[in-house]
Amino acid sequence: MKYALVTGGSRGIGRAICIVLSKMGFPVIINYQSNLEAAEITKRQIEVDGGKAELLQFDVSDKVQIESALDSWENTHPDDYISVLVNNAGIRRDNVLFMMSDDEWHKVLDTTLNGFFYVTRRLLKHMMPRKRGGRIVNVASLSGLKGLPGQANYSAAKAAIIGATKALAQEVAPRGVTVNAIAPGFIETDMTKDLSQDELKKMIPVGRFGTPEEVAAVVKFLVSPEAAYITGEVININGGLYT
Repeated sequence: MKYALVTGGSRGIGRAICIVLSKMGFPVIINYQSNLEAAEITKRQIEVDGGKAELLQFDVSDKVQIESALDSWENTHPDDYISVLVNNAGIRRDNVLFMMSDDEWHKVLDTTLNGFFYVTRRLLKHMMPRKRGGRIVNVASLSGLKGLPGQANYSAAKAAIIGATKALAQEVAPRGVTVNAIAPGFIETDMTKDLSQDELKKMIPVGRFGTPEEVAAVVKFLVSPEAAYITGEVININGGLYT
């Protein structure tokens, strides 16, 4: 059976992606680091809708935790494999660069960039030998394309994800694996709740923040059979703010 793994899948964009993948027929593995309650809410919502979901706890920045968790999952699913990976986990630690601490820099890059590296490398060895390949979708950001003041760490991490997406897409295309990125702008989630929406909405041509479901709809297309000829792309989801 083919499973889908969503890192940081317990809330916000991650939760919406988990739900839409479940509705496509994938059993979903919901990764979370510490918020078990939120992860269980996502799992219950999927099950109420008739889908199947499992929880898998690990810190994406910790290679040892990742290996241990995925070893355990594979041992209990000998006939299954993860054919869809959505690298969604990420954190913000905003600050102007000259005041940014080492911890603020490294925490953001360790979670977003190293997390992508550790998890993707681990799962590719099972995707690549399969005749039907797989799908990898990396959640980048407007910040990684445009750069945003106060987010040098976040912009650096997300820009690196975009570069890695383009490189990896070329490496694994012959094995039937596609690799794409999405770049959300301002989306209504816990991560943006501290922002001044009234001021920011004036900058957005459509005049509002996006929803997690609108982001998940793009992921749904990218993992579908119809997107088999699309790889190495970055799709903006920002209401026309930046193109």
